[in-house]
Amino acid sequence: MVNLSSHFFINEQHPWQDLGGGVSRKIVGHTPELMCVVVRFAKGAAGTAHTHDVHTQISYVAAGSFEVNVGGCKQVLGPADGFIAPKHVLHGAVALEEGSMLVDMFSPRRDEFLE
Repeated sequence: MVNLSSHFFINEQHPWQDLGGGVSRKIVGHTPELMCVVVRFAKGAAGTAHTHDVHTQISYVAAGSFEVNVGGCKQVLGPADGFIAPKHVLHGAVALEEGSMLVDMFSPRRDEFLE
């Protein structure tokens, strides 16, 4: 019999993981090919600019606002906006409001997040 409870994410059952610098995250779900993560930011907190060698990232602004830099192009994004960060493209974000949140999706899954 298949354990169907593993198919659901119940927010209250998962604590935030403090990453430091005013950033915390929850892993919503993952398969080997895909991962969804909610990331919460204090005002002024940054997702430091970085690149991915293996992963493509799509981010959706769930709350608040961010100044986002993708490949040298800066844009202010608010709720329901988003961005794509392809492999090898420098990207980062700074929260402009307290409690700003991104929903990040990665393909393939970020195995280092599970360690």
